[in-house]
Amino acid sequence: MAGVLRYLCVNGFIDNAARIFEAAQNVMNTGETPSDYTILMGVEGGIRLIADSDWPLDSLLREHGAGMAYRVKPGTDKVSVDGRDGMRSCHFESASSVQAARLMLNSVPASYSFALAA
Repeated sequence: MAGVLRYLCVNGFIDNAARIFEAAQNVMNTGETPSDYTILMGVEGGIRLIADSDWPLDSLLREHGAGMAYRVKPGTDKVSVDGRDGMRSCHFESASSVQAARLMLNSVPASYSFALAA
């Protein structure tokens, strides 16, 4: 049972990060730039938003007694989300439009050559 509970907690941590990342990407898709902010989630369900914090996520967790912390960082044409839950961490990052174009235009499959050893 403890293994299932641990999986659900990790899964919730990743699910939260994925939802926050998706929301930030949706803002980018409208042509706007998401704000640089940190989301702290308390162990009892409370949520706190902090704008433009330069504190490390683990320090914010300790200072505010939060259970999970997520930071949204906008870039020039991309966005990233970092998450922290105790010793666990995650990172989501969108490809910039230049990177995405390269991936789409570079559709030539990689070629490999093999040499037989004598």
